[in-house]
Amino acid sequence: MNALQVAKLTKPGYYCDGAGLYLQVSPTGSKSWILRYVLAGKPREMGLGSFVTFTLADARQRAREKRQLLADGVDPIEARRTVILQKRMADASIITFDKAAAAFIEGNSPGWRNAKHGEQWRSTLATYASPVIGNLPVSEVNTALVLRILQPIWSTKNETATRVRGRIEKILDWAKVQRFRAGDNPAAWRGHLSEVLPKPSKVAKAGHHAALPWADVGAFMQELRAMQGAGALAMELIILTATRTSEVLNATWAEFDLDAGVWTIPPQRMKGFREHRVPLSAAALAALEKAKAESNGSEFVFPGKPGRAVSNMICLATLKRMDRADLTVHGFRSTFRDWCAESTAYPRDVAEMALAHAVEDKSEAAYRRGDLLEKRRALMSDWAEFCGKVRTGGDVVAIRSKVAA
Repeated sequence: MNALQVAKLTKPGYYCDGAGLYLQVSPTGSKSWILRYVLAGKPREMGLGSFVTFTLADARQRAREKRQLLADGVDPIEARRTVILQKRMADASIITFDKAAAAFIEGNSPGWRNAKHGEQWRSTLATYASPVIGNLPVSEVNTALVLRILQPIWSTKNETATRVRGRIEKILDWAKVQRFRAGDNPAAWRGHLSEVLPKPSKVAKAGHHAALPWADVGAFMQELRAMQGAGALAMELIILTATRTSEVLNATWAEFDLDAGVWTIPPQRMKGFREHRVPLSAAALAALEKAKAESNGSEFVFPGKPGRAVSNMICLATLKRMDRADLTVHGFRSTFRDWCAESTAYPRDVAEMALAHAVEDKSEAAYRRGDLLEKRRALMSDWAEFCGKVRTGGDVVAIRSKVAA
């Protein structure tokens, strides 16, 4: 055939050019090039492209290349499939840092106790990492880029910068395991960034949660109990039980045995992933009775939106209304611990277990089976009594432990 003949063909069918090359005219009038050949006794047919894209000369050249593969015993169809597959695999290995971060968070979030943990990851990475490396292939993230993220905030926002560094390191480790990158981790601290950036402890020492002096807790509780709203009631229960904010705000009624005066917090809601039993004083039970009357049948002690617990900002808002922004809710655990040490004769272990702190001595921990519930019940009763009294001055009389003997 010649180019003019090919252009004029309109009748559907196959038109041979020779050496296995055909022009196929479809019933719709479209034209394409076909190479027919026999391999291992089986006839095969391979498309070589559209007539619109490839001229007769182009088609002959493409057919010649395929016949050369056949001469070497290579099936041109399989060879093309291999090339396409390799390209797809190469494209798949190019994953951006943002996509790697999203995949890491999605894969690990089921193991995080709080959904807000994932939001914190997304927020910090979007703010600090994404503007620099978000759209880069994860394989191209290097030390210089990591430092470009960290150095502007290392001195001014060291706690945030430290978290960002750790999160980048974990994502890059994930990418290495997934074979999206190779080599050392440019966000690693030990033996790497530690040689470039000052230690966090040298930049900004970690501060303690602002706490109320234990001697002032009675006056504070008097003011708190005069306030209305779930925030004030939740904070009262936090103080009386010496528990963490999230433990109270996410509590459900199923966790409480009000008749026995025990609140059992399941492992998945505890920082140390260990069940914690909290003995409830008469004052704590009274606070719970008020909460029950206001919970409107919700499964949560302090309900928020339908099917959810109240926001963790409610207690901070209460402190703000009391004009006590100088305090933190978590700091009342320190208030309780200072009171135990300075105003009572209760053993240290009883106070530490009331705070759900782990036994530091591994040998002792291996043999200890109980949780000192009854001893802690006496402690929490004394604490509730102390919280109900306003100190007017003078010497503080130490509460003698009912269980010291």
